[in-house]
Amino acid sequence: MTKIIGLTGGIGSGKTTIATIFQSYGIPVYIADDEAREIMQSLEIIDAIKKGFGPFIFENEVLNREKLAEIVFSNPEKLEQLNKIVHPAVKKHFDEWILKHKDNPYVIYEAAILFESGRYKDCDVIISVTAPVESRIQRVIDRDKTTRALVLKRINSQWTDDQRILKSDFVIENTSIEAVKTEILKILKILKIKQNVS
Repeated sequence: MTKIIGLTGGIGSGKTTIATIFQSYGIPVYIADDEAREIMQSLEIIDAIKKGFGPFIFENEVLNREKLAEIVFSNPEKLEQLNKIVHPAVKKHFDEWILKHKDNPYVIYEAAILFESGRYKDCDVIISVTAPVESRIQRVIDRDKTTRALVLKRINSQWTDDQRILKSDFVIENTSIEAVKTEILKILKILKIKQNVS
């Protein structure tokens, strides 16, 4: 039976970079946020978002993600409403994906809101990634071309590092790539995962 390693961390903590390093050691990785973006372009999900949030957040039938983010990260009820639309579709997609990797002893499920969504319950092992808050804020501003205020709203909508750490089996402090690789190799050794370096 394939075991699921949940990989999580606050927005901008660098967990996707860390997931890529795990992938380079031969472990299949599912990036939930990327898959959710794809899924949100399906007609079924678009219709559900239109019904729940109104057509004004679409421009020429294309979802304006910034408008949607402003709504959901300012209103916990709206965030929960969006999650109820997207999460079941992501879960179904992951269940299909993991079947394709059933010969692997471990896969990684990377998600920012692993705990908030309840998906941590499906994981056999959980790794949390931490990083200094200011580094995280700057990383997201640079990546998403967004504002500090909006990044802080998103950070405040997620669990804190302390909350995540309490429920995690391992913690990786993202201070440098060298330090991260050392921690990953330690985890692989503890879990007895052979490195198939690609």
